[in-house]
Amino acid sequence: MHMSDALVSPAVGGVMLAAGAAAIGFSAKKLAGSGFDEKKVPLMGILGAFIFAGQMINFTIPGTGSSGHIGGGILLAAILGPYGALITLASVLIIQCLFFADGGLLAYGANVVNMGVFPCLFAYPLIFKPLAGNSWTKPKVTLASIVAVVAGLQLGALAVVLETLASRITELPFATFLLLMQPIHLAIGIGEGLVTAAVLCFVQAARPELLESAASEQKIDPKLRLAKVLGVFAVLTLVVGGALSIFASAFPDGLEWSLEKAAGTAELEAESAAHSAAGRAVEATAFLPDYGFKNADGDESSNAGTSISGIAGSLITLVIVCGIGFLIHIIRRRRPASA
Repeated sequence: MHMSDALVSPAVGGVMLAAGAAAIGFSAKKLAGSGFDEKKVPLMGILGAFIFAGQMINFTIPGTGSSGHIGGGILLAAILGPYGALITLASVLIIQCLFFADGGLLAYGANVVNMGVFPCLFAYPLIFKPLAGNSWTKPKVTLASIVAVVAGLQLGALAVVLETLASRITELPFATFLLLMQPIHLAIGIGEGLVTAAVLCFVQAARPELLESAASEQKIDPKLRLAKVLGVFAVLTLVVGGALSIFASAFPDGLEWSLEKAAGTAELEAESAAHSAAGRAVEATAFLPDYGFKNADGDESSNAGTSISGIAGSLITLVIVCGIGFLIHIIRRRRPASA
């Protein structure tokens, strides 16, 4: 559900950038407070890499000609807590934008809000936690995962329609667009909810302390060993990003499918100085646009390009997210001394 720049006006893009920046700043401040757990820094990095890889795999929605991919907000929030999850997901989104031209720079704030704020800061605390309760049984985790993911995606899909409406993208009949976006993202949400439940059930079996600490926003035991969990996610990231991504569905994702049905094309265009500047910035930084080789002669979607994109993006995400986590850790440690 990555929005492109063509779907937002400069005014709407600016407002959403401010909203996204405020949410990221708020989350960073909360992490830098007493709730930050430096033991989760490597977990933030490896989970961010896993989500990057996971988002490359589109799964087909039967009978629709559409596909979907995981967003990862609920999965991250259930393991890292809502604030660490938002920071991690925002990092994934900016890496996808700048290095792979996936999602626009002008639309970055909208993508952070739609894909990060709604699941991490709303659906997780208000839906997932009450449904999962304190027992963390598989049926409860599965139900909580599906309902929370669906709720987060429905809010995000509605926000896309409203942001597009506010941007006055006249090519779109908005009632039709809305009636396409909500049902298709309901189906995508059920699929992502099942994936989320499967991963969280593994974590619950391997290290239930992670889910418990995220739910209570307390630090995990410093003596708790995370090598097994980190190792499993590292292997999964390499397999998903480097191999399984090759077999992703070729059907358009839910947003592109809705655009094609409503407007006859998913390639809307917008002309303004802000759109041009954002486009040039991404062109200058994207070394594997659309997850393919930049200078390949009509072969940007080759298997080699996809595999390299999955591995390279995952490694970049790992380094950047861990760097952000350690930076927050340093700021937190220095704060009492400066005070």
